[in-house]
Amino acid sequence: MVFEMESRKDLAAIDAAIRESAARHKFGVLSVINLKEKMMEKGIDFSPECSVYEVCNPHQAKRALEGNGAVSTVLPCRISVYGSAGAYKVATLLPTTMMAAFGTPEVDEVAREVEADIVAMVRESV
Repeated sequence: MVFEMESRKDLAAIDAAIRESAARHKFGVLSVINLKEKMMEKGIDFSPECSVYEVCNPHQAKRALEGNGAVSTVLPCRISVYGSAGAYKVATLLPTTMMAAFGTPEVDEVAREVEADIVAMVRESV
């Protein structure tokens, strides 16, 4: 399931809010992938803005990976910002949804904790 909210902020304000919120929740922003730029580099005209923030709390990641190494296929968590001026959306795929696919009860608690933080980060960024 996707958790998504609309924002009237500009991209710079959303970026700053995501970074500040991530730090407050003890997550780091590992990278930001600007898909609009990447598409242009490949000669593809793609006009909407679309950036993907890869965020991670290393302590939570360690717990999840110890429960099931295959969890590495869905790490780090991602928060996407897409749309156009005045109508951006900030979205994330909920960790509980992703972790359910692994059928590993040991990661369920981690998923719930991470989800609470990720949802808070989305809410705080809009």
